Amino acid sequence: MSPSSFFCRSGLMTLFLSVALTTASTATAHDTWVEISSSDLHPGHIAYVDLKLGNHGNDHRDFKLAGKVSLETCTLAVIDPMKQSLDLKSRCVDAGFTTKEGYWTARLVPRLHGLHTVWHTMESQHGRARTVKTGKTFFAVSGSGDETPRSLATEPLGGPIELVPLTSPVGGIRGEAIRVQVLFKGQPLPEARVSFIPRSQKLAEGFDQQFERHSDGNGHAEFTPSVGDRYLIVVHHATTESGASYDSTKYVATLTMDVAEFRP
Repeated sequence: MSPSSFFCRSGLMTLFLSVALTTASTATAHDTWVEISSSDLHPGHIAYVDLKLGNHGNDHRDFKLAGKVSLETCTLAVIDPMKQSLDLKSRCVDAGFTTKEGYWTARLVPRLHGLHTVWHTMESQHGRARTVKTGKTFFAVSGSGDETPRSLATEPLGGPIELVPLTSPVGGIRGEAIRVQVLFKGQPLPEARVSFIPRSQKLAEGFDQQFERHSDGNGHAEFTPSVGDRYLIVVHHATTESGASYDSTKYVATLTMDVAEFRP
């Protein structure tokens, strides 16, 4: 083998390893979240629950997709007003053309009046790094002609990390505050960076004063949207928690909420 051929192959091997390591690192960083086609439904209306993977751009602060999550490593369910849980994984349909494209979507026809919670959990490991994720969204079912209830209460679901709405998670409008609490293993998590990401806008580099907050001593964070949009609320919490097969654990919680531009 000539020296030029050797160095060429060595360069390609180095490039391959670099890409592989970068891919593994990026895969660890991807977040998951759930969306509902409409947060305001009537009994018998068809809704679609989407399970998405991505928002790895702009330091985990956008809606961009980045592959498709494996259903084997996660849970996806809807909890009705009677606290009954319906598994949605078996209903999931692939909305992508290839294995890594698109997202999962599940058809749902709710019939009970009241607040419904879509709840997603996932645990994965890449190399020696472990990631634990939860995701939520909400929708309300009301009678024909009724307004969407605006005083719907939510409660923690007992996830390892989760975002709990302290204001109604449905029926919000521009100019009304959104308040959430960050819970880590059932306890308030202070000084957590909470991002309120609008689908139609891009957050500034670094800490965006307009769309990001730090939770207070009770794990509370408050944000008042200036524009109606779909908002992805995200919090990350890195720990040194280790086990037999991993050296660190990163916890991620997401929550999607719709905010109307104005009240009809």
